[in-house]
Amino acid sequence: MQPVAVRAGAALMLSAFLISAQTTGLKIVVVEGQGAINNVREHRAKEPVVQVVDDGNAPVPGATVTFQLPDSGASGMFGTGERMLTMITDAKGQATGRGLRPNQVVGKFGIRVSASYRGETTSTTIFQTNAAPAGAAASSGGGGSKKFLWIALVGGAAAGGLVAARGHGSSPSQNVVTVVPPGTVLVPSTPVFQPPH
Repeated sequence: MQPVAVRAGAALMLSAFLISAQTTGLKIVVVEGQGAINNVREHRAKEPVVQVVDDGNAPVPGATVTFQLPDSGASGMFGTGERMLTMITDAKGQATGRGLRPNQVVGKFGIRVSASYRGETTSTTIFQTNAAPAGAAASSGGGGSKKFLWIALVGGAAAGGLVAARGHGSSPSQNVVTVVPPGTVLVPSTPVFQPPH
């Protein structure tokens, strides 16, 4: 028969093992940035913010969090000028992918986020989209070409007015010029209607 001290020691070790098994595990909760639409024209993006928590959903300060952007296609750079950024979680267990700026490639991409703390690791992916807002200049071939719309209104006896469109492209064949009668008011930019003089 085993001495009482040996049995007590074994029971203590078993309960310590069970407690450690119950408290292991990290989770990453996405706080901000999931599904964000980034403006490639203005180089603005939504910084990803995550929180690292344990199995009991308690914040884990001091965890190492790495944000990783794709090497090609729709992607971006962090404020460091790199596609990878490593941060340490604060007292709330949060870390931010600071200074995120989109590249010029339009499309959906994933930010791979991994967290580690005391030998445990976990990961998740935050999906965002790089988009060009309506009215942005379309790129073509070697250089971009911009299209400008001119609105012309003719007063007096003319019925309804006249619209003239002129495109400024990279080659003369892309330009279309319409001659308008004297006294016509040309207004560049988006359609703006002005009364005749």
